[in-house]
Order: sequence, then structure tokens, then C-alpha cells
Amino acid sequence: MENTKAILLLCKSKLSTMRTLLFLFFFCPVLGSCQSKQTSEKVLPTTAQLEWADKEVGALFHFDIVNYVPEYNWREWGTHPPASVFNPSRLDTDQWIRVAKAAGVKYAVLVAKHCSGFSLWPTEAHDYSVKNTPWRHGKGDIVQDFIKSCKKYGIKPGIYASASANGYCYVDNPGKVQTGSPYSQEQYNKIVTRQLTELWTNYGNLFEIWFDGGVLPIKDGGPDIAPLLKKLQPNAVVFQGPADANNLIRWIGNEEGLSPYPNWSRTNATTSATGTIKIEHLAGYPNGSIWCPGEADFPLRNGWQGGWFWKKEGQQLLSVDQLVNNYVTSVGRNSNMLIGVVVDTSGLVPQEDALRLQEFGNAINKRFSVPVAETKGAGNELILNVGNVNKACNYIVIQENIARGESISKYTVQAKIDGEWVKVAEGVSVGHKRIHKLEKPILTSELKLSLNTSKGEPQVKMFAVF
Repeated sequence: MENTKAILLLCKSKLSTMRTLLFLFFFCPVLGSCQSKQTSEKVLPTTAQLEWADKEVGALFHFDIVNYVPEYNWREWGTHPPASVFNPSRLDTDQWIRVAKAAGVKYAVLVAKHCSGFSLWPTEAHDYSVKNTPWRHGKGDIVQDFIKSCKKYGIKPGIYASASANGYCYVDNPGKVQTGSPYSQEQYNKIVTRQLTELWTNYGNLFEIWFDGGVLPIKDGGPDIAPLLKKLQPNAVVFQGPADANNLIRWIGNEEGLSPYPNWSRTNATTSATGTIKIEHLAGYPNGSIWCPGEADFPLRNGWQGGWFWKKEGQQLLSVDQLVNNYVTSVGRNSNMLIGVVVDTSGLVPQEDALRLQEFGNAINKRFSVPVAETKGAGNELILNVGNVNKACNYIVIQENIARGESISKYTVQAKIDGEWVKVAEGVSVGHKRIHKLEKPILTSELKLSLNTSKGEPQVKMFAVF
């Protein structure tokens, strides 16, 4: 689990998700037009990126017409199921968000349109949406319900806004109209622009926007999205968006909740859909020219459809231990954790999924809500007085003040055991948060953090044991 290379394998299975199909080979260097680029040595996060890092854990909700027609393959053009098959009997977005909140989630992203092209809001761009379903007699709007539920429970809302694939419009990665489509590339670009304008205008300020594979570049015939994004949602963090968008965040290279280590928030490149250059720098770069931190997405389930969409049989939930490990290898490696949550055909998060998420939330609270001891400070060395030597320490947590950038580039942690200083942890990148799970619990009276290599005077926001 300590593999430092992002696994970049082209998945040929029809059941693979767009991320696995796209990110494996879509890359674009960030040019001078990127607003996040800094001209000085100090590369700093935006206000939006700082707030996003503090949220740490998010949820990604998947619900689509494929739930009702599991055998549907969106790449078989012209075979999309009729919108009338979509008819959840008990849909309750409040239940979704309560489940997420029990897991410790601080922000939530709704997949408003996935590969099928079916839209969960009454879009005016085409007919394949909830407005032509029996659900609520065609008067419903799941995006609106979702946003209201997020606000009700204090969760920051986001929207997955894919432009790269659309079975209804015969569009394949990275956003190119295929032979036989009833739409030209220009017409499809207008559909994309219309739908994104609806989503970014009608539902208030969004915390995060997901592109899932980027956007076909203008030079390759794609729509001009970046100006629209800056105009309508300038403060949203943007996953896999156009290179010159504000507040960019990046994919970490897999869908396992396993961030590479070291993992830097700075990088020389972000990812976008060009289809020509292999992805690099998924672990960031300590002297990178832009601030573009990583987000580790993974599904709560595995099996059919990669676990991203619900099916009654053929899937298995991750265990609580697996989820805790994902937390340590994502949040604990300077990236946010985004949990994929399914919605069943009734319109609810299944009971077993809700229970597992609550168990995960309880497990994280048990481990990390109350430190054995903690301190903070500036300089190259910090001493943490543990006090009670009979209190077993299982985790070491380090955070630096990333508002000042990433300063720490090498560190060691020593524990005083039987009067002697013993090295118990070491590392390279820290960023927003670094968590060390100790191989075995230690009993110690003091811990010492030595920042062996840093830029300027580092500021440690937290040095704690749990």
C-alpha cells in the first residue's frame, strides 16, 4: 500500500468508469494563462483551496438510468433506454445527506449527468431528463432537491458536470461526437454550454465542480468553458477542469483512496482532456509552479459498474478497516477523500451502506477526535509533552500552515522511550495533513518533531498524537 507510483493502466472493461477510461491518458500542461500560477518562489493556495482542504472528506452521489436498466451500455449508440423507466418511488435527498454527515462528510457532489446523458434536472438542452419521466409527473428536479438538502444540513454542495461522454448524443471520450449522431460537434458544444450554464446559474454558489475527464480543448473542436466557469462559479474548486480555470484540484491516479507518497499540493501540470500526452506529476512536485492539490475518489462498494452505481446483487461494501485505511492514505497524505455513495432504484442510499458510513464516521471520531497531546509552533524543532506515559500512542499527525505554502520537505519524529530518543516516523511532504500509523503503539513521555529540510521558517499548525 506504500506504492509511490500512480497506477496508469488502460481499463478495457465496458464496466469501467469514465475516470479510469479518461485519466489514464488525458493530460495538459498548465500555461501562463492559469490564474493559480505564481511568478515568485512562494506558490500559495487560493481562499477556496484553503477552505476545501479543511473539509477533508466529501461524498460523491451516483444515480442514473443505468440503475433501472443494468444491461445498458452507453457506447452502443442509439440504444439508450427511454426516460420513462426512471421512476424512484421514495427519493429523499435529505436521507442522502444525513447518511453522508454521519460519516463525517463536509461536502457532497451530485453526479447530475453521467455517461448515459440522462440529466437529473429538467434541462432545456434536450429531452433526455427527469422532465420526461413519471417521477413527480415530470415536475421534479433532483439537483434542486440535493442543493436544498445540503444547505439544510450544513454540507457544502457540488455538481459533477461531465462534458466528455454522452450516450444520448453519441459522444465518446474526450467529448467528440461519433459517426451517426443526430448532433454535429457544434450542436453538442452548445448542449454542453447550455447545460453547464443551467447548473452553474440556477442552483446558487457551488463548492466543487467535477468535470470527470476534462473538456475537449477548443483547438480540437471543444466548447470554450473556462470563461463561463470564471463568470458563473468563480469561487468553486474545479476537479479536472480547463487548465486556465480558477481553484484547480487534481486526480491522484487511482480510484482506491490511495494517494501517492510523497504527495505535494504544488505541481507543474494539471490534467485536462487533450488525448495526446500521458499523465505525469500525479504526486505533485515540491517546486511546482501552481497550487493544484489532489483529491482521492473511490466507491464505497466494489463489483458491478466499478461499485459507483447500485445493483441489488454482485457488489460488496468496503469494510470499516478498509475505509479507515483509505482515510489515512488520502487525508493522511495531503489529499481530500471523496467517497462514492450509491442510490438505489427507490431513490435512497441503501440501509447497509448507511450503516457502514456511520460505522466509518464513528471509527474516525474514536481515533482522531481527542488527541493524547498536541502542540503547534514555528521553527525547525517542536517538543510535544505527552504527560501520561501510560497512554498508548497509535497515530502521529502533522499539519503545516499551507496558507504560507508548502515549506516542509523532510522531517523526522522521535519519541523518548526509557529515557532515550528513538526515531518512530519520518517523511517528506506534509502539506495540509500527514498521518503516520505506527506499526505498534508506543508509550512515551515526549515526542520531538525535527524539520530537517524546509523553505524559510516553517509553521506547524498541529503536531499531535492520538
